[in-house]
Amino acid sequence: MEITGIISGLIIGVVIGALGRLVIPGRQRIPVWLTIVIGVVAALIGTAIAAVLGVADTRGIDWIELGIQVALAALGVSLTAGVYGRRRG
Repeated sequence: MEITGIISGLIIGVVIGALGRLVIPGRQRIPVWLTIVIGVVAALIGTAIAAVLGVADTRGIDWIELGIQVALAALGVSLTAGVYGRRRG
């Protein structure tokens, strides 16, 4: 993987984390940096799942891959907010 791929992966991860956070109703009491980490991990796992399903490389925008990534980010943010919230207070 080249440096441009890593940088673009980080940028996509930030966007995926933000979208995942927006999908969850209510307020999430987790730091922004943790949302970014969740987004990056969700983007990587989502890409792997899309590759296994054979939908990672399509013409145009990979909507199915993006949907998988956002769903994973939303799940990750939701689970982390629950655990982080109970641990902090």
